[in-house]
Amino acid sequence: MAEKVIYAMYDDDDVLKDGAKKLVAKGVKVADVFSPFPIHGIDPIIGVKHTRLGIMAFLYGLTGTTLATLGMNYFMIHDWPMNIGGKPNDTYLDNVLAFIPITFEFTVLCAAHGMAITYLLLNKTLPGMPATNPDPRTTDDKFVMELRLSDNGQFSEGELMAMLNETGVIEIDQKDIH
Repeated sequence: MAEKVIYAMYDDDDVLKDGAKKLVAKGVKVADVFSPFPIHGIDPIIGVKHTRLGIMAFLYGLTGTTLATLGMNYFMIHDWPMNIGGKPNDTYLDNVLAFIPITFEFTVLCAAHGMAITYLLLNKTLPGMPATNPDPRTTDDKFVMELRLSDNGQFSEGELMAMLNETGVIEIDQKDIH
């Protein structure tokens, strides 16, 4: 079943933010905002929750630390013990200071790659996937606010259009999304 979506275009991010504040104050739910750059302060206005990407970064970093520690313990102590500079290489704890830079670098590597892959998968922005951008001008200099009629059942389509026209919108478009 198709869902009606209203796209309101603005030519200034401050006008869009003020418009979003007015709409949300009236009880309108804004589904999303598309812009060529991040608009600071728009997330709390339209009710976007904080990301959990930081938790995932910690888990990926912890995985990197664990893998680096286990790997260096196996490779440098048990599998192929090396005598570097005449220093003993019998236990991991005797040489832990020498392994700190490698552990740090592998932690950062795993956290960065894990976050990037998680971000791309969750946002469905992998190479070859179709863009979900409602208007190509939002990659240049325009800003679009998305309102879904199903999220705003207490308002009629005409009421939403009237409220949007009071917010400084320059163009309104409607689409049926399947």
